[in-house]
Amino acid sequence: MARPITNPQTRLKRAREELSAVFADLDEKRRKTVDKLLDNAAFMSIQLEDLRAVITENGVTSEYQNGENQFGTKKSPEVEVYLAMIKNYTAIINSLCAMLPTDNPAASKLLEFVTTGGRRKC
Repeated sequence: MARPITNPQTRLKRAREELSAVFADLDEKRRKTVDKLLDNAAFMSIQLEDLRAVITENGVTSEYQNGENQFGTKKSPEVEVYLAMIKNYTAIINSLCAMLPTDNPAASKLLEFVTTGGRRKC
C-alpha cells in the first residue's frame, strides 16, 4: 500500500493534474476558460477532504460557553465551512461538466474524479 501524500502542495498539484487530464482534449479557447475553474476545483477537493477528516475525528457539533450560565452545543465551525464549500464545489463541477461535449469520455473521467475524491482506484 502506498504511503498517503500529506504535503498540501503535492496533493494540490496531483488533484490539478488529474482534473487537467480530463480536459486535455479541449480546444485552446475553451481550455483557457476552464483553467481557473480547475484551479479552484482542485483546491476545494483538497480542502473538503481535510475538513471531512476533521469532522470525522471531532464530530459535527462543538460545545460553547458564553458567559457564566450560557452554554450548549452548536454546529462545529468545520461543518459550516464544509457545507458552504461543498455548494461552491458542486457549482464549479457542474460548470465544468457543461463545458464538456456530451459524447466525450472525459465526462465520465470527471464524474469518477468527483465520486472518488481524486483518489485513484487500485
